[in-house]
Amino acid sequence: MFIAAILSLALANAAGASGVKYHFDPLHHLAGIAPTFEDPQLDPAAPQGCNVTRATYLVRHAAIYANDFDYEEYIEPFTDKLSNTTARWRGAGPLDFLSTWQSPISDEELEDLTTVGRLESYKLGVNVHLRYPTFKAPKKVWTSTAERTELSAKAFIEGLVTQTNETQRVSVSEDESEGADSLTPYEGCPKYSSSYGSEQSSKFRDVYTKPIIERFNQLQPGFHFTAKDIVGMQQLCGYETVIRGSSPFCSLELFLPDEWLGFEYMNDIMYFYNTGYGNEISGTIGFPWLNASASLLLADEADQELYVSFTHRELPPTVAVAMGIFNNSAFTGANHINETMPLNKPNHGRVWKSSNILPFLSNFAIEKMECESYGFDSGDYFRVLVNSSPQPLECADGPGESCSENAFEQFIQARGEEFSGFTEKCQPDYNNSTDLLTIYNM
Repeated sequence: MFIAAILSLALANAAGASGVKYHFDPLHHLAGIAPTFEDPQLDPAAPQGCNVTRATYLVRHAAIYANDFDYEEYIEPFTDKLSNTTARWRGAGPLDFLSTWQSPISDEELEDLTTVGRLESYKLGVNVHLRYPTFKAPKKVWTSTAERTELSAKAFIEGLVTQTNETQRVSVSEDESEGADSLTPYEGCPKYSSSYGSEQSSKFRDVYTKPIIERFNQLQPGFHFTAKDIVGMQQLCGYETVIRGSSPFCSLELFLPDEWLGFEYMNDIMYFYNTGYGNEISGTIGFPWLNASASLLLADEADQELYVSFTHRELPPTVAVAMGIFNNSAFTGANHINETMPLNKPNHGRVWKSSNILPFLSNFAIEKMECESYGFDSGDYFRVLVNSSPQPLECADGPGESCSENAFEQFIQARGEEFSGFTEKCQPDYNNSTDLLTIYNM
């Protein structure tokens, strides 16, 4: 009787296996166009017995109407083609909505912050205040000089502090002549090019879009879909969502989960070779912020308890490389970095996922903690969080995957030996370049 009951249960489970619910949110797989979201794998709260005493933040600007390149390369060609087509969409299945759909983006609004973006910047300020309720209002918040970063910083300050006039918004030039002493150091590094990664990602673009093109062309043969049309449509899912609140392009009846993962992987390849481990200059570009933050946190005293800086999407991934996080090869013992991102099929086991690294309003934080925790020596510990998700560094030897003070100092020194020397490695063609980020000392 016992055996019969077990058999009955097994058969019931087998029968119900096909009914397992699978939840997939395209908005979490849109790479640099992903609306801000958090999905921490480790507990973001301070470890037991620890109290955060100081923190530095690097924040990408909030949601915009569209990036210039995305719009000119993919979105505008698609919307122009849509406006001029004689194809009829009624009865074309999931493409039916195109018969009445109108683009939410105009040439005049490119790179402008959306209303949703301003609200999310404000909410981030509130969340940071709630995370550090005992911190005094910072005297300064730093931002690069583009309007979208300036406005993101402004909204953040309004959410962070009660009296906004107590916190100065400090603008940091984006001019290339600033060298490493900037929140956009890649601008002053001729060894970096915004086109890096395009060749590699385009190879996979042709792979993942091929079956989609065939399916869409069968639904509506008269439109003659191309790979660029597909990419533009998937980009519109993100951009339209941060403009209108939702988008029909996000429908899982239009693009299947695997097709969204293909879009994400195409972007991951691009960022990997552009500002990630596939570009040998990435760590050098990201190290000045890491080094400056470490100096602020390791000092016995500081002018502020909280240091926040706003930048663009290029800088956070380079900081990730400087830190050694999101490294596909971290535990392999091999040095075949590029082989971890094949161009003909996705590496679903990778940790380099741009949707988690640089969505809109992505933020990298380093916290200094004072700990008296079970099993660990009392003292100061340091921990990195990316979008509230703790990221263990190589030096992790403390509570909550943090680094003890001595281990953290040695870690920063080792990273400096590998990635310092901005001027020498970037070889700028302007005079008076600097290797250090000194904006927080002024």
